[in-house]
Amino acid sequence: MISKEDYLSGQVLLIDKPLNWTSFQVVNKLRWEIRQAFNIKKIKVGHAGTLDPLATGLLVICTGKMTKQIDTFQGQVKEYTGTFVIGSTTPSYDLETEINDTFPTDHITETLIYNTTKQFIGDIQQYPPVFSALKKDGKRLYEFARAGEHVDIKPRTVNISEFEITKIDTSTAPSTGAIHIEFRVVCSKGTYIRSLANDFGKALDSGAHLSALRRTKIGDFDVANATSIESFIENLSL
Repeated sequence: MISKEDYLSGQVLLIDKPLNWTSFQVVNKLRWEIRQAFNIKKIKVGHAGTLDPLATGLLVICTGKMTKQIDTFQGQVKEYTGTFVIGSTTPSYDLETEINDTFPTDHITETLIYNTTKQFIGDIQQYPPVFSALKKDGKRLYEFARAGEHVDIKPRTVNISEFEITKIDTSTAPSTGAIHIEFRVVCSKGTYIRSLANDFGKALDSGAHLSALRRTKIGDFDVANATSIESFIENLSL
């Protein structure tokens, strides 16, 4: 049982973030619940690495003095699993926005898909999505995007140490042209899997967007050891 003093002195909490929650909402919810449970006026709570609302999986939450370790945790290698849809793109590179273009896929073979992953192993140059929380001139990139304003984004170097295709589903290709690819990626801090989806589609001489994403690991932390928000709240009241 974690006590009031434990939370104040510092805890690392592993939370399995649900779909459609922002990382900020999770932090606010946990902070409020901890304060209510122990009648605490003020406590520091933060997360070690944002997950998009449409992503699920591991959020490392720090309380009290452990918030000083957030930068260390953020810098650790991360693992993701998810699905790319080959044959169409969206402005946000995921399902936050509607499909804006479609591309042929009849030239794409399983061999081509597997071989294309090799282009993305190691240090690569990647453009962050324009629909992201990165700041330029004091403004979030998604603010420019939603206002329909063009903004120049510079590429940055990220590292992908593992890129594995775990399943290729071509069952909808004859009717829709879409190929669904399930993957596992191990990458450095700052890697956008949405951008990887977009770039992977281009490398296949087609287009692609991200339809599902789950963060499974941050350093030695594993989502298998994480708890849901509901379970965390229930355990607080025990």
